[in-house]
Amino acid sequence: MLNIQDIFATQLARVQSNTYYQKIMALPQLQRWAAFFGIFLLSQILIFGSLYIVFGKIVVIGFVASILAGLATGVGALPVLFFKEISSKLLNAMLGLAAGVMLAATSFALIVPGIKSGNTLWPGNGVWIVAIGMLLGAFFLHLSDKKLPHLHFGGLPDAQMETLQRISLFIIAITIHNFPEGMSVGVSFGNGDIKNGMILATAIGIQNIPEGLAVALPLVGLGYNKWKAIGIATLTGLVEPVGGLLGITMVTVFTPIIPIAMGFAAGAMLFVISEEIIPETHSSGRSRVATFALMIGFIIMLALEELLG
Repeated sequence: MLNIQDIFATQLARVQSNTYYQKIMALPQLQRWAAFFGIFLLSQILIFGSLYIVFGKIVVIGFVASILAGLATGVGALPVLFFKEISSKLLNAMLGLAAGVMLAATSFALIVPGIKSGNTLWPGNGVWIVAIGMLLGAFFLHLSDKKLPHLHFGGLPDAQMETLQRISLFIIAITIHNFPEGMSVGVSFGNGDIKNGMILATAIGIQNIPEGLAVALPLVGLGYNKWKAIGIATLTGLVEPVGGLLGITMVTVFTPIIPIAMGFAAGAMLFVISEEIIPETHSSGRSRVATFALMIGFIIMLALEELLG
């Protein structure tokens, strides 16, 4: 059994014992923040500069797009600064909208271009290559779900501990499925289609907003500091740049895997929509609001595809 409090405490103690960290923390507040900003800025220059030199401009654009899509989870969590609770009907509508957006993005930005790319490489077989990738993507998330760790929290009442365990598993599930979402953005950019990549990054960013809120709200309800809850929600989305970087560099270097990689990302996202998002919107019974919100989300992405096409 993993004790999440011990894990966090161990990692925090390791950082705090670092000599350089202690020197920075000893500085006056203004200088301290300037030092942290300087380190962050230098790290970004090194990361993006290296990516540009090795892979070119499109990889940098794709990586930035996946970062912005991931940060949308933090944006979605911001309402907890003003509200401790949001009506289940509103949250269901937001999640339904996200599901519709993702369904359209999966269809138009992954499956269709994946089939076209497959037909270019293997005439007449594009649909089967993408289908294989979709099954692999769904199976990957199925295995990930089976391997989710069961977390243990000490020092809490039984009822609260059970609630926190359930929320923690939900957070881990979101974090895991954000990885293939980020990968899908990377694959789209790696295919050389910036327009398609931007559409998909926008769709995932929209979808991440209600997810961020769904993570932060129950944490605040359990007494977590509001900014800490927002921070946890943001971190769940920051695995997307990792998946994005993997996807974009992988298909840039190995072009023939583009159709199966697009299928993989599509299958993973369809799995999440069917397994997580839609059931959540109907968890308290049928929700007609969520159903219509899903249709509206699909139409929004359909219109975006048409306008940018």
